[in-house]
Amino acid sequence: MSTTASPPQSQLSSALARDRLGVAAVVFFVMSAAAPLTVVAGVVPTGLAVTGLTGISIAFIAMAVVLALFAVGYVAMSRHIANAGAFYAYISQGIGRPVGVGAAWLALLAYNCFQIAAYGGFGAIAQPLFKDWFGVDIQWWILALVCWAITAILGVRDVAVNGKVLATLLVAEIILVVVFSFADLFSPAFHASSAPLDLGSLVGAGSGALLAMAITGFVGFEQSVVFSEESRDPRRTVSRATYISIALIALLYGFAAWAMISAAGDDVVGRAGNEGPDLFFNVASDQLGTAAIHLGHALFLTSLIAAMISFHNIISRYTFSLGREGVLPRAFGRTVPGTGAPKNGSLAQSALGLIVLVLYAVMGWDPLVQMFFWGGSAGGIGVLLLITVTSIAVIGYFAKHPTGEDFWHRIGAPVIGTILLLVMSYLALSNIATLFGVEPGSTPTWVVPLAYGVIAIAGIIWALILRSSRPDVYSGIGLGARSATSGSSGGGGFAAALAGDSGTDR
Repeated sequence: MSTTASPPQSQLSSALARDRLGVAAVVFFVMSAAAPLTVVAGVVPTGLAVTGLTGISIAFIAMAVVLALFAVGYVAMSRHIANAGAFYAYISQGIGRPVGVGAAWLALLAYNCFQIAAYGGFGAIAQPLFKDWFGVDIQWWILALVCWAITAILGVRDVAVNGKVLATLLVAEIILVVVFSFADLFSPAFHASSAPLDLGSLVGAGSGALLAMAITGFVGFEQSVVFSEESRDPRRTVSRATYISIALIALLYGFAAWAMISAAGDDVVGRAGNEGPDLFFNVASDQLGTAAIHLGHALFLTSLIAAMISFHNIISRYTFSLGREGVLPRAFGRTVPGTGAPKNGSLAQSALGLIVLVLYAVMGWDPLVQMFFWGGSAGGIGVLLLITVTSIAVIGYFAKHPTGEDFWHRIGAPVIGTILLLVMSYLALSNIATLFGVEPGSTPTWVVPLAYGVIAIAGIIWALILRSSRPDVYSGIGLGARSATSGSSGGGGFAAALAGDSGTDR
C-alpha cells in the first residue's frame, strides 16, 4: 500500500454519487418535474383563462412527437457524454464552448423560473384551502416559505432520499389524475369535445402560445440525462427513462385535458377564468364527492412541492457542473461526502428563491398569475429555446464524431427534430403576448426574450474571457467528470485533476 500523501481534497467532494438511480427512480424525477397534477389542475385551467385557447390536448401530443424525435439524437449523445450539465455539455461539444456556457446560464434562468413559480402557485392556492380546512388565514408567502424550507433541506440530502419522496408523491397524484379524468366521463355535462384535439389549432392564431403551454408540461424529460452520472447503467437507464417519460406525459396530460374540457361545458374558458385551478376538481365533484375533492386539493399542493424538489435538484446539478469545471467558482463544484449532494449549488438556489419570495411579498405582486403562470410560461420558452439549440448541437457533435451510431440517430431524427423545433420556437416567441394574456408590446412580451438574450450573451462573453485568461479551465468546459477522465477530449490540467475519480469514487 502506497504511503504517498493524499490529495489536498477528497475526490468525493467533487463528484456526484454514482450508481444510485435506476430507470424507475429517474422516471420519478422526470415526471415529478413535469408535475402531472400541477399541469392538469393548474397550468391548463389558468392557460385556458389567460389565452382563451382550447386545443391543448393536440398540443401535448404534437410536442411529444417532436420531443421523441429530438430524444433520438439526444439519448444517442448521452451514450458518449455523461455530464450533469446535460444541455450545457452537449452544446459545448456540439457547437462550441462559448455557446455552451451561454446556454448553461440560460438554463439556470429558465429552471429557476419554474422553481420559483412553484412557490407562488403553492402559496396562492394553499391560502384559501387552509382557511377552509383549518379556519386560519395565513398569508401566501408564509406558506410558500414553509415549502421553501422543506425544499432547501432535501436539496442537501442524498439524491436517493429525494427520489423516494418524489416517488411517493408522484404515484399518488398520477392515480388521482386518472381517477378524476375518468370521473369526468360520467359527468352529466360531459360531451366529447373535438376542440382539444383540433389539428387546426396548431397552425391557427395563437398556436405558438399553445405549444409554449404544452412544453411546460414536458419540462423535466431532459432530466434523465442530468442524472446520468448518478444512474446505474446510464446507457440503458437514460434511454428508457426518456422515452417512457415522454409517452406517459403525453397520454396522461392529453387525456386529462380533453376529459376536463369535455365535462366543463361550452363555457369552459369562462369557467376557467372564474374557478381557476378548482375547475379540474369541480367538474368531477358530482361523481366523487366532497372527500375526494379535498384529497385532490391536498395532492395538488404536494404536486407543487414535488415539482419544487425536482427543479431544485436540476438547478443544483447544473450549478455543480459549472463549478466543477471552473466556469463558476469552484466552491459550487463540491458535494457532501457520503451523499454526493451538490450542497453549495443547492444553497445558492435556496438563497435566490428566498430573495424572490421576499420581493413578491413586499411588493404585493400576484403570486398566481404573475409568479406561477408567468414564471412557468417564461421557463417553458427558455427550455424550448435550449432544446432547439441542443438539437442543433447533436447534429454538430455527430458530424465530428460519426462512428458508433447509425444514420437515423446521427442525422435523420436530429435534422427533422431541429426543423420542427425551430418552427415551434418562432411560433412561441411570436405569440408571446397571447401566452401571457397581455397586449402586444407590453412589458412581459419583451422582458422575457431580452432577459434570455442578455444572459446568454453574458455567458458567451465570460467563456471568451476564460479562453484568454484561464485556458486550462476553458479546455475543460463541457467535459464533466467521466468524459474528462476517459480522455475523450483534451482537458489539460482539468482532466488530470479528476483522473482519480474512477478509483476513489464509486
